Amino acid sequence: MSVTKVHARQIFDSRGNPTVEVDLYTERGRFRAAVPSGASTGIHEAVELRDGDKANYVGKGVLKAVTNVNNILGPELIKSGLKVTQQKDIDDFLIKLDGTPNKGKLGANAILGVSIAVVEAGAAEKGVPVYQHLAELAGVKPPYVLPCPAFNVINGGSHAGNKLAFQEFMLLPTGASTFTEAMKIGTETYHTLKKVISAKYGIDAVNVGDEGGFAPNVSGADEALELLSEAIKKAGYEDKIKIALDVASSEFYKDGKYDLDFKNPNSDPQNYISGTELAELYLSYCSKYPIVSIEDPFDQDDWEAWAHFTKRSSVQIVGDDLTVTNPLRIRTAIEKKACNGLLLKINQIGTISESIQAAQLSQSDGWGVMVSHRSGETENTIIADLVVALGTGQIKTGAPARSERVAKYNALLRIEEETVGSGATYAGGKGLARGLEAPALLQK
Repeated sequence: MSVTKVHARQIFDSRGNPTVEVDLYTERGRFRAAVPSGASTGIHEAVELRDGDKANYVGKGVLKAVTNVNNILGPELIKSGLKVTQQKDIDDFLIKLDGTPNKGKLGANAILGVSIAVVEAGAAEKGVPVYQHLAELAGVKPPYVLPCPAFNVINGGSHAGNKLAFQEFMLLPTGASTFTEAMKIGTETYHTLKKVISAKYGIDAVNVGDEGGFAPNVSGADEALELLSEAIKKAGYEDKIKIALDVASSEFYKDGKYDLDFKNPNSDPQNYISGTELAELYLSYCSKYPIVSIEDPFDQDDWEAWAHFTKRSSVQIVGDDLTVTNPLRIRTAIEKKACNGLLLKINQIGTISESIQAAQLSQSDGWGVMVSHRSGETENTIIADLVVALGTGQIKTGAPARSERVAKYNALLRIEEETVGSGATYAGGKGLARGLEAPALLQK
């Protein structure tokens, strides 16, 4: 069945910034998609088209992208007569209409809105759940795997006004036996952490950030890790929870070195450290705390530091700003042995087909794949379907707080319920790469 009508509009994301929503119609009805947006963005990402008109929406309007859907992508897609089940053909068609390597002409946000809506329409056309349709597109056969959630509960970096350089400290309930139990463990520990922080730093320290995590006025990573450890212990889940970090270190890379005091305008260049020294710091944290995954430990173009650390480490090293869900960057990372994990963000590349391709390319080299939200989110839950479809066993979509985050977790609870009795399992820690060892999920 072909597309009969496409209509885009400007809506708002969870940060109050404009974003693109697309309604796509077939004879089966209306299918709606909304596009997320990031704060700490890699320079190699596909282009998010903004209006740049400072007099309106602080320059962040997306009316150009909306117009591109309504006047170009939509009409051309209808004219093409392509069926909504032909996801790859449609995505390729949209990419061709744009004609640039980074979707800079029509906007990755315009293209992605259409791409997601087509997935929804394709699933309805086949009369199957979205995760099943995506799995079939990816050539992944059941039984399905429910992912281990990575809850971002302590915020630093560009997401927070404290002194903390590292951007995210996450809880992973790897010891749970079901996704439902993982949510129980995660929420209980989150509430315990709230009490721990409140007692130590006062009631205003438990205001939540963009992704639902807390941003207490800690002095550095050690203090944040101690807080997490205390909360995990008090909640009674020491044997069930591991820790992950997203350092987002491109944010504090200056002249070939790393400034852990980058939020201080008068930080002392004498105290900047090299990639090798930063690697030693990570290794010391890994020996002291149950850390299983570190994302963006180095700058997006500091390949040497990445390769040095990946060779020496026994945890999952995730590329985000490094790889930006782009098959070309992923190939380079594979060649340089720069990391062993991919952060999969659909809006970094701009179509669902390319997202599937990026995940599978990474897995072909034995990497772990963590499907991810963005800090500016909507209530759209396509990433919940995508992570189950790809069977990668890892998702990060914020703390278990704020509806735009919890929407994804709730969608996964429903999928778990739907797949009961079908042989579906919960990933636990089996989706994580460990140094040179591929994730257990890939070894089956």
